[in-house]
Amino acid sequence: MTRPAKSDADVPIPVPVPVPVIGEFVDGIDIPVVNERAVRASAGLLFLFGIVAVMTAALTGESQLLRAFGMTFLLDMSMRLFVGTRYTPSLVIGSLIVRRQRPEWVGAQQKKLAWIIGLVLGFVSCTAMGFLGVSTEIQLALCSICLGLLFIESAFGICVGCELQRLFSREKPQFCAGDACTYVPPKRGERHSVLQ
Repeated sequence: MTRPAKSDADVPIPVPVPVPVIGEFVDGIDIPVVNERAVRASAGLLFLFGIVAVMTAALTGESQLLRAFGMTFLLDMSMRLFVGTRYTPSLVIGSLIVRRQRPEWVGAQQKKLAWIIGLVLGFVSCTAMGFLGVSTEIQLALCSICLGLLFIESAFGICVGCELQRLFSREKPQFCAGDACTYVPPKRGERHSVLQ
């Protein structure tokens, strides 16, 4: 007895999954996501460069390194938004640093909002430093805002863009860092439980 030959109609045709510019698709999650651990590592790297630049400018009055940080920050945010998270140097390095840790997937949409805020701050700072020639004190103040946001992201895992989307957007964020979208902390005096 012979088996009937399979026709081409019986073979399923794989459907190509579109590759999003920001984030990636992961099995079991139906929206584009990014690895929060890599994002926090890249924020820490940018913060390290930025704090060295700010301290150098504050202590010596020389703002060349501060300008270099501003351009690096602006380029990094631009690449995240327009080229893609796969090709952004700080995210690639951050991913390499945390590659042995379990990924914490967060929604790419709220990260996009955070990075738009970063791009706008970077653009304003670079414009003020380069074209407007503002004083070193104003340059330091503008860069300190960016550094503050980078520190909050890298040290505490709080994404300001995520919080703003949660507060003001009609579409609530999904897959927030630390499960902040859905987690309800216990009332004062109550204990945490993993059985909830």
